[in-house]
Amino acid sequence: MQSQNPLIADFVKLANSAAGTLAGMGREARETARERAKETFGGMDFVSREEFDAVKAMAAKAREQAEDLAARVAALEAKHKA
Repeated sequence: MQSQNPLIADFVKLANSAAGTLAGMGREARETARERAKETFGGMDFVSREEFDAVKAMAAKAREQAEDLAARVAALEAKHKA
């Protein structure tokens, strides 16, 4: 059986409106936070994993070449002194 009291009906309408408003505020807060994060991190210059791995491999190869060249120079210096 439904109540005919207009005070209760108004209170129910008010509660439903408040719940809808709070849900909308929550969605808007999430969207705003997401946009702020995109703005903040979008300006930063991050590299992808593939780019990082490629540069890491290049550095390892350059290090190996530098070590090989250092060994050749040492051998040439030793030969020159002899």
